[in-house]
Amino acid sequence: MLVGTVMRKIKSRTWKKQRYFKLQEDCMTIWYKSKKAGNAHSTFSVSDVEAVREGHQSEVLLSIADEFPADRCFTLVFRGRRGNLDLVAESAEEARSWIQGMRKLIENLENMGEREKLDQWIGDWFKKADKNNDGRMNFKEVRDLLKMMNVDMNEHHAHRLFTMADKSQSGTLEDDEFVLFYKMLTQREDVLRVFQDYSSDGQKLSQTDLEDFLREEQLEGDDVQQHAKQLIERYEPSDTAKLLNAMTFDGFLMYLGSAEGSIFNPRRRGVFQDMSQPLCHYFISSSHNTYLMEDQLRGQSSMEGYIRALNRGCRCVEVDCWDGANGEPIVYHGHTFTSKILFKDVVNALGNYAFKVSEYPVILSIENHCSVEQQRVMARHLTHILGDKLLKSALGGKAPIRLPSPEVRRTVFFSVSRGLQFVSFDNIYWFMASSRSYRHYPLFFPPQKSKQRLSKELSDCVVYCKSVHFNSFKHSRIHSKFYEVFSFTEPKARKHLREAGSEFVLHNSRHLTRVYPSGFRTDSSNFNPQEMWNVGCQIVALNFQTAGEGMDLNDGLFRQNGSCGYILKPDFMTQAEKKFDPEMAQQRDGYQPLVLTIQVISGQQLPKVNIKEGSIVDPLVRVEIHGVPMDQAKERTRFNPVWYDTLRFNIHTPELAMVRFVVEDYDKTSKNDFIGQYTLPFSCIQQGYRHIHLLSKDGTSIPPSSLFVHIRITELE
Repeated sequence: MLVGTVMRKIKSRTWKKQRYFKLQEDCMTIWYKSKKAGNAHSTFSVSDVEAVREGHQSEVLLSIADEFPADRCFTLVFRGRRGNLDLVAESAEEARSWIQGMRKLIENLENMGEREKLDQWIGDWFKKADKNNDGRMNFKEVRDLLKMMNVDMNEHHAHRLFTMADKSQSGTLEDDEFVLFYKMLTQREDVLRVFQDYSSDGQKLSQTDLEDFLREEQLEGDDVQQHAKQLIERYEPSDTAKLLNAMTFDGFLMYLGSAEGSIFNPRRRGVFQDMSQPLCHYFISSSHNTYLMEDQLRGQSSMEGYIRALNRGCRCVEVDCWDGANGEPIVYHGHTFTSKILFKDVVNALGNYAFKVSEYPVILSIENHCSVEQQRVMARHLTHILGDKLLKSALGGKAPIRLPSPEVRRTVFFSVSRGLQFVSFDNIYWFMASSRSYRHYPLFFPPQKSKQRLSKELSDCVVYCKSVHFNSFKHSRIHSKFYEVFSFTEPKARKHLREAGSEFVLHNSRHLTRVYPSGFRTDSSNFNPQEMWNVGCQIVALNFQTAGEGMDLNDGLFRQNGSCGYILKPDFMTQAEKKFDPEMAQQRDGYQPLVLTIQVISGQQLPKVNIKEGSIVDPLVRVEIHGVPMDQAKERTRFNPVWYDTLRFNIHTPELAMVRFVVEDYDKTSKNDFIGQYTLPFSCIQQGYRHIHLLSKDGTSIPPSSLFVHIRITELE
C-alpha cells in the first residue's frame, strides 16, 4: 500500500478507469490519481471508511462479475451517505493486501484513545495547511490555520505560545511542535477548574481525591475505591503518578473524554434487557421503502439500502415486489420513475447482512404486487437463498399461542400484504396502495379491489406475521389473533392515538403494529416517531436514507441494548391492567416525575460550517425533550463557545423520554447552520461531569467535537 498500486475504479459496466492508489506515510490518507490527469489527484482519509467488502458485494461489481473474478474485487464503504468506491486489483494478491491493510488501519483507528484522536485531528489540519509540504509553518501560516480550525484567539497571547512551542527556535513550527502549541492555546480551563476543586495540592488527584469526585459529582456508589484504582491504571499517562496511586490533569482529561466519561451509561451499551418476552413487547428498529437511496418519485433503488439499514441494526425491512422481465420479480416504488432491482439480489443481501450487527430476528415485510407465477419465484428465492434462516413453521412444532421472543436468533420472519391498484392516466401521478391501508396521494380514483391471489408457496412462508385490515380496537380485542399485524399510515395512526390513546396502548400490548410515512412525503422525509412509540407501536418505519430529527431519535433509542434493534417497552405498556394513556401520564401507577438539570459548560473542536473567510463559529446548544405530550420541551443556551448555562426540564414519563442535544452556528440574518447533534434515551444518561461526543447530520461521528456538561436528575417535589 505504501509503494502504490494501479487498480481499476468501477462506476458501471461501461465506466472502468485505471487509477494509481497509494497510502501516504501518515498511514491515514489514501492518495490516488489518473494516469492521464497530470498533477491532479484526490485523497480521502482512512477515518472516512466504515468497512471493506470482499468480492462482488455491490451492485456495480455484481454487474461486471462475468469480467473480473471475485478475488480481485473489493468495495470501500464510506461513512454517512457518500457513495461506495468499487475497485478491481490487477491480481488476487494485491486485492488481498489492500483488503487486509485497510481493515487493519480501520481497526487501529477504532482502538485509538481520545487523546490520540485529538493528536491525529490536529496533525491532519497541519498537513492540510502545509501547502509546500516542507513540514513547517511560520506564525502567519499558523494564524491562518487557526481560523480554518475555528479557533478564536488573542494574537499577542498566541504569538507568546508560538515562541514557547518553537523548541528549535527556527521561527517555524514542525508538526509535533504545532500539536503542543494548539494544546497550550486551547487549554481546558473548564476541566482544570473541576480538577482543582478536588485536588488536595492543586497538582494531582490522590486516590482519595478521585474517590471524592466519583462519589460527590459522578454519583457513583458501587465500590468507588476499586473504580478509582481502575481509572488511574487505565487513563493516567504518567508512570510516576501511577506509583503514587494518583491522577494528573492529563489523566483526568483522558478519563472525562473516554466512553466512561461520556453522557451515555456504558452499562447500557451491551444487551441488558430481558429478551424472552413476545415480539409485541418490544420497539423494533424498522425501515420504510428500504430499497430507496433517495426520494420516492425518481430516486435510485439499490440493495445498498438494505445493507446500510441492516448494518444500522434495523430489524424490519420493506420490499415492494412487482412482476419483472424474464420471469424475475423486481423491487421498486411502483408506478414511479425510481429505478428497479431484482428481488433475488435483495434476498441475497438479506442473507449476507441480516445478522452481521445483530443476531436477533429480522422481519421481512413484503408488499406483493406480483402474479401468482412470479410469487412462486419469490418463494423459491426465499427458501433457496435464506435456507433454514427463514422460519417456515411454528416453533416447537406445536400450534403457537403467542408471538415468539427475539431469542429466536438468526431467523427471518415473513409478512406479506397484497396490493391494490389505482387507475392511472398520462400526465397524472401513478399511485399504489396496499391492503394495510391506503396511502394518500393527490388526484385519487376509486381503488379497484385486487383480484390477485396469494400463491400457496408464498403463503407457506407466513407463520407469525399475517398482515390484516384494521376495523376498530374493539373488533381487534374480540376477534383478532395474536399473529395478526396491523398497518397504518402516519395520519391514521395519529388520528387513533389522539382519539383513543389508552386503547391503542392496550392493542399494542397484544399485537404488532406497523406505522409508515404518509404518501405525501415524496421527498422521503420522516415524521417524528416519538408519538407512535408513546402508544407502544413497535414497527415505526422510517426512511433510513433521510437524515434529520426522525432518524436522530431512532438512532438514539436503538443505541442502547447492544444496538440489537429490539428495545423492551416499559411494563406499563405491556401489562393490560396498567391502562396507560400518554395524554394523562400523571394518572399511571407508580407515577414519579423527575427534574433533569443540565449545565451546558463548553464546546470543543466544533467544526466550521460557515465558509466565509475569517468567520468564527458562534455556537449555541438547544436541548430537546421528546416524550409524552407533557414532556415535550426545548431550551437553548446563549451563543458562545463557553456557556455555563443551566437548563431545567420536568420529566413525567422518564421511561419514554428521549434527550436530543443540537449545536448550531448562530446567524442573526438567516437560519442557523447545523453543526452537530447527539440523541439518547433519558434512561441511559450518566450524571455528573460528562462529555457529549457529537454526531453529524447523518449520524456519523465527527471526532474530536464534543460538549462538556454537568447533569443532575432529582425527584420533582
